[in-house]
Amino acid sequence: MLEGIAVTALGTMSGTSLDGVDAAVVETDGVRIFGFGPVAYRAYSGAEQDVLRAALGLWPDQDVTAAARIVEDAHIAVMAGFRDVAVAGFHGQTLAHDPRGRGTHQCGDGDRLAAALNYPVVWDFRSADVAAGGQGAPLAPFYHFALAKWIGARAPVAFLNLGGVGNLTWVDPACADPADPGALLAFDTGPANAPINDAMRARLGRGYDDNGQVAAAGVPDVASLAAFCADPYFALPPPKSLDRDHFRALGPATAHLGDADAIATLTQAVVWSVASAMAQCPRPPARLLVTGGGRRNATLMAGLAAICGLPVDPVEAVGLDGDMLEAQAFGYLAVRVLRGLPISAPGTTGVPRPARGGRVSVPRGRTQT
Repeated sequence: MLEGIAVTALGTMSGTSLDGVDAAVVETDGVRIFGFGPVAYRAYSGAEQDVLRAALGLWPDQDVTAAARIVEDAHIAVMAGFRDVAVAGFHGQTLAHDPRGRGTHQCGDGDRLAAALNYPVVWDFRSADVAAGGQGAPLAPFYHFALAKWIGARAPVAFLNLGGVGNLTWVDPACADPADPGALLAFDTGPANAPINDAMRARLGRGYDDNGQVAAAGVPDVASLAAFCADPYFALPPPKSLDRDHFRALGPATAHLGDADAIATLTQAVVWSVASAMAQCPRPPARLLVTGGGRRNATLMAGLAAICGLPVDPVEAVGLDGDMLEAQAFGYLAVRVLRGLPISAPGTTGVPRPARGGRVSVPRGRTQT
């Protein structure tokens, strides 16, 4: 697989918000983006979400068979609808992430997917980075670098993904390669949709705060926010990463509040954590481009615009798909893996040197491209 030759790569993402599987095609040689292709989504049912939620925090030596089967079946179902795929990137479902302890755990077997779909599947993207001393996350920054080139950015730009957990990528498009020193700085900002969604489900029986309407009707609780802001994570220098449940005490800390005030407090916690992250960038970016479900929360977006002091826009403002960007990233990374290129660097995960990663599963009777 050579530079300059575009291949059709299918990427998938099943994020920590546990809503479902995104799948999207990107045309790439693993360096440049040549274009985008079809997309699809397969939601997890309520029963499936319950099984996945019960498996959060579990490791490979514990019984995650039911969760893994749900993840694999859902991916096979949505991926089977795509045609002419050369390679797929399968992220799997993160159940636990403790890079300086037990490691990182994304359940789901790439061998089973490759056999079912009959094309190569790249998976287990994070383990090699963790083994080499990195955080194993975030992994989308190399794709963000390619996107900054794609949109023609001339000044530093930041991509903010608001999924279950928030993560930020600062990009200097003047650099030639994502592994160059100073090209990227990336790290998890703090909680994003996960605690809001959990509280909405527990309190109101809804999966999320539609357009931030509940938060808009409430008043953030200053005492709860002060305790949140005191978490030692925010003082750590980047790169750094989080498990979905690192801030699990945030929900109980707002239990005494009414519904609207609790959701407003959780939303403002996201705003504050992003502002804290922006202060750790090498220099202010020209704009903040937001992807992930959080960009649809008007209260959250308004809070970010008010506190960050720079243009804050959904990635659609530059012609990108904020629902599928993370999935596209793993298609892009799959091609880099096949080409033997690094997928992480000191500025993205804290790994000592640019690192390769990923495992490649090839269907029986086929050879790796």
